[in-house]
Amino acid sequence: MSVFSSSIPTSVIVARLRAAGCVFAEDEAELLVSTAPTAGDLAAMVERRVAGEPLEHVLGWAEFCGLRVAVEPGVFVPRPRTGFLIERAVAVARELPGTPVILDMCCGTGAMGAAVAAGLERSELHAADLDPAAVRCARRNLAGAHVHEGDLYDPLPATLRGRVDVLIASPPYVPSESVGLLPPEARLHEPLMSLDGGADGLDVVRRVIAQAPGWLAPGGHLLVETSSRQAAATAEAVTAAGLTARVATSDELDATAIIGTHPA
Repeated sequence: MSVFSSSIPTSVIVARLRAAGCVFAEDEAELLVSTAPTAGDLAAMVERRVAGEPLEHVLGWAEFCGLRVAVEPGVFVPRPRTGFLIERAVAVARELPGTPVILDMCCGTGAMGAAVAAGLERSELHAADLDPAAVRCARRNLAGAHVHEGDLYDPLPATLRGRVDVLIASPPYVPSESVGLLPPEARLHEPLMSLDGGADGLDVVRRVIAQAPGWLAPGGHLLVETSSRQAAATAEAVTAAGLTARVATSDELDATAIIGTHPA
């Protein structure tokens, strides 16, 4: 809990949040009050949230797969639906012998890599992202992991080639013409590079898939998050790369993942 007694009545905070369109105003008010170190900080945080800044940016953290993940302003906020990809990744990693090598591509905050590692007894974790702010955030969340800054596979050490057992990726997959339809919290406060996937949304996805076989170990797995509309095209790209593809979905989370397996 917060170390101070809020000078702003919670009911007032709830009313302001609700008026600003926050659907879960009561829950958000509780989080703001419990996170703010001082009354002045609370007032400033409420103003930021009312102005439309994502709650996670205001709090400085996001809840993801049972973990509290540091989130800085201007960095992509991990989505609950991605928890489905994490479940699948942990499941395949547990079937592998020894210490699995995990690669979190387009890692953002590093939330996915952290969640997969948390689900395993041991692992060797690598993560990579192009955005310096995301890399800085990932290094906070992935203590002891190898976090690389650069375009996709470019910054990875050559010694990692052919060693990756589980490659997880949630690249941008929103078609360019649909970015403007996203909620203001996303399109105004998250980096465009983490959202815009090009004309059909699969520009970066295809690049991730095409290069994956060169980094996967024999029998290794690639897991890519996408949408249900793009599942068929994504699976085709996985097959074209020489991997065995299957589609996994969760109606509950509205989540879709394509799982590609490298020949053993």
